[in-house]
Amino acid sequence: MSFFRFCFFILFIANFVNAQSIPADEENIPFLVTFGNSAKKGYGDDDHQQIFFLSIPKNFNEPFFIRVFDPDVGGKNDEAIGNFNSVSRFSVYGGFGTFSERASTNFNFQSGNLLATRNFGYDQTVDNKWFTFGPFDPTQGEDVNELDGRIFKIVSSGLSGDDGNLYRYFVSTQPNRNTAVNGANAFTFKYTFRLPSISNEVVHIYPYINSDVISVKQFNFDFDQDGSIQIVSAAKNGLEVAQSMNADWVSSTHEITEIEHNRSLDIRFIKPTRNPLKNNNIVFYMTNQYGEQLPFYNVPIGGIPRYQYKISVKRVIRN
Repeated sequence: MSFFRFCFFILFIANFVNAQSIPADEENIPFLVTFGNSAKKGYGDDDHQQIFFLSIPKNFNEPFFIRVFDPDVGGKNDEAIGNFNSVSRFSVYGGFGTFSERASTNFNFQSGNLLATRNFGYDQTVDNKWFTFGPFDPTQGEDVNELDGRIFKIVSSGLSGDDGNLYRYFVSTQPNRNTAVNGANAFTFKYTFRLPSISNEVVHIYPYINSDVISVKQFNFDFDQDGSIQIVSAAKNGLEVAQSMNADWVSSTHEITEIEHNRSLDIRFIKPTRNPLKNNNIVFYMTNQYGEQLPFYNVPIGGIPRYQYKISVKRVIRN
């Protein structure tokens, strides 16, 4: 199955999932993170950008909005490196190429038609508050017949400086409050996010595994060995994976069994019992055996993965 058809297949399944908040509550991710383009790699962002795709169902014909929580770089939530001096840009794309160009080996994150964009430095009017892009007409998205949906893309880019911009998204039917678009979903192929700072907290992200996948390779960057990273699935009960040090990429390969097909894995980031790191940011992605990146949905396809214990029953014969 080609990469493009593979994505269509999983998007079609995901059409039945509501994932309005990005990250979703189930993921327990405090914030997404994008650093300015002068930031050191050891701050936890390898490329100073983050891309999310949004799917709006074709039977939804009302205007909708993309809301960004705390889009500016400065103030309450963001990570200062010295004094705040950074500028971050949020851009929304639709139309042909928005998602279909993702199948290209030379994927340009600016593919599609630019629908809205804005730069943010330190701005007290939106600090720790919501900023709204839109309204958008669903027909402005890239029409994907195979999933009966229209695809939009939102890109966060660190234009200048070295500070960390921490933010969240919500896809809403209202400009001034968060009201879900029924049937919409969101996914990314590469996560850059803030880990919690509290002992024993657990973050979950959910890569989808289709029936063609026989092995996966996980890549994590700048984890600083802040606890453990584990895979939970129907066949894996907390399998530990390789963990990176500061400003370092580490990978490990893991077999996929038939019972794990056509559902999500649960990648868990478990903070240590003692002395968890504060302000720890990480980059994570996963590929199949062909080197194709797997999508992470905010809400797991097929439900939250559960390990299926093998229970053996022995017959006891009494004399």
